[in-house]
Amino acid sequence: MGSKKRSARAKQVAEFKASLGGMDDVFGREERRHIAASEEKEAALRRKACESKNRYSCKSEAEEAILSCAAYGTTGLHAYRCPYCNGWHLTSKPERR
Repeated sequence: MGSKKRSARAKQVAEFKASLGGMDDVFGREERRHIAASEEKEAALRRKACESKNRYSCKSEAEEAILSCAAYGTTGLHAYRCPYCNGWHLTSKPERR
């Protein structure tokens, strides 16, 4: 059981408040956490949408790859310009208009 002295209790309260890191910077910490989470999400999207795919330097090169894939039985592909690398990638998703 802890001490009943006021000075001991004040010391415990001060230690507890110090362990919280202070409430002065709550919004700043939350903003930094939000920015870090946003950057992590953007990096994951970039890996999935660009870095894990073959990149073609021009549309005609990507279309040649589509024809090559069709020769092996893969159909329904089309090329799109990547917003991350400005190269061209292939997808089987429906074309956006």
